[in-house]
Amino acid sequence: MFTYTDKREFYDSGAWKMLRGRIMRRDGYMCQMSKRYGKIKPAKVVHHIFPLEYYPEYKTQQWNLISLSVEWHEKMHNRDGHLLSIEGWRLLEKTAKAKGITLTPKDKHKCLGM
Repeated sequence: MFTYTDKREFYDSGAWKMLRGRIMRRDGYMCQMSKRYGKIKPAKVVHHIFPLEYYPEYKTQQWNLISLSVEWHEKMHNRDGHLLSIEGWRLLEKTAKAKGITLTPKDKHKCLGM
């Protein structure tokens, strides 16, 4: 599991800043979830679909990153414990299926705390 210190070092790195910029450009600086629902909102956050804390092996995979508005990013997380919300879990499941990644009940437990 990625620790708080690991996360800070990663998010402060030049490599992350470059990758974040690349993802924002790829997504046209637009929130991809808003776009999915026919709305236009600017993106402010690049979100790890598979949470960095639990899946550090996917931390720089472009398929695991999505540009979101602050509003949508808040919807992806349960802020009480920095876990995924049901909406965040649904996106993770959809992405896992598209990438051929098998999820287990253990994955659901660690991401949702259930």
